[in-house]
Amino acid sequence: MRKYVLKNITRPSQQIIDEFKKLDVSTVYEAQGKQGLMNKELSPILNNTQIVGPAVTATCYAGDNLMIHAAIEVCKPGDILVITTIGENIAGMIGELIVRALIERGVQGVIIDSAIRDVARIKELGFPVWTKAVHSAGTGKTRGGWVNASTVCADTSVNPGDLVMADDDGVVVVKQKDLDFALESSIRRLQKEERTKEKITRGELSLDFYNLRPTLEKENVVYYETEDDLMKARNNQLA
Repeated sequence: MRKYVLKNITRPSQQIIDEFKKLDVSTVYEAQGKQGLMNKELSPILNNTQIVGPAVTATCYAGDNLMIHAAIEVCKPGDILVITTIGENIAGMIGELIVRALIERGVQGVIIDSAIRDVARIKELGFPVWTKAVHSAGTGKTRGGWVNASTVCADTSVNPGDLVMADDDGVVVVKQKDLDFALESSIRRLQKEERTKEKITRGELSLDFYNLRPTLEKENVVYYETEDDLMKARNNQLA
């Protein structure tokens, strides 16, 4: 496929983004049918941080960050830069200087399935990054790729303009066509969790309000009152 930079993309409305900011990754992932969760290799460099916004995608060859520089130009305030790499070379694809440039463009954060460097200084800048690794290996700037092409990051497909949410639990992607469904389902899930919290506060047991006792019985899980009863049962089985 011909390499390109797509300058303008369709982004979710600010109203939708603001509604998703009230949620969290685990809730949205569960609510949209356990879909869109990036793999566990990605970790945040900052704790207690959440970002929610439209994806600008940069697809680079491993060890070459030319297309990240190209992506900076098309980023708008509130965007999240999602960087994917072709190949297995783990290099420090972004560092302090690129992060400073992204901050100037109003970018919220970066999701990258390769490595970063200058981590201490990036932390000092308070810039959120979810990354696979930290590695000082340098990069070239000679290989063209794609900006705002559909891609796969950390085993999850991402289209430009998809909504990306990242927090301490990980990173989840919501397709633009699924925004209303995911939001409504997430709100219903939160309402259900509030009712569950009330049950817990009243002293009810999850075994009962989730109706799990029949499953224990089906799985032949036996209750014993005391350790002596357990030992007697074991001895009877050995006899």
